[in-house]
Amino acid sequence: MAGCSAIGTVDDWSRRPEGNWDQGGEALSKVVEESAAGPWRVVWTRSNCEQLVYDQLAPKGFDLFLPTAEAWSRRGQVRVRGRVPLFRGYLFLRHGVDKTSYLEICKARGLVRVLGQRWDQLEAVPDSEIHAIQKLVHSELPVFPYPFLREGQRVRIKRGPLTGVEGILVRGNPKRGLVVVSVELLRRSVAVQLDCTLMEAA
Repeated sequence: MAGCSAIGTVDDWSRRPEGNWDQGGEALSKVVEESAAGPWRVVWTRSNCEQLVYDQLAPKGFDLFLPTAEAWSRRGQVRVRGRVPLFRGYLFLRHGVDKTSYLEICKARGLVRVLGQRWDQLEAVPDSEIHAIQKLVHSELPVFPYPFLREGQRVRIKRGPLTGVEGILVRGNPKRGLVVVSVELLRRSVAVQLDCTLMEAA
């Protein structure tokens, strides 16, 4: 679709004040803010329009999260490295949605719809899933899209920058394994490779 393009650079954090994510939980003000803003919603976009939709909604004050990761891609005969969406075709929005704000969201070029039956019956993603994805994105560890999994052991990371993150362990060899973190509503996942000694049963 004209006007839609792959992501170059993007601020992966939601548009909100900084908080303490790694030292024993969110600050009290963060919890109050989240409660007032409502749950995370899912915005479905046309192919390669994630950034286009983000750029239209962010200046209007919507709290957005577009998780990306570095990856190689080919432009013509040249391989280039840039940031690509971890959940292609989707970004996340947290806002106290009423009919007026819903209609404003729907004006964005490149948007298909907000997942749900209608403006007052929108699907929600648990905060815990969004927080886990945010930690992965900012961990500086290799993160990449991964097929959604139902089977496998659920584990919790007990040391390092991802302490407290839970996911599904897919063991590749006796020493290292993949921890898969999923967004149930989208049936999509991302994965990070870690030393298995950093994990424990959840």
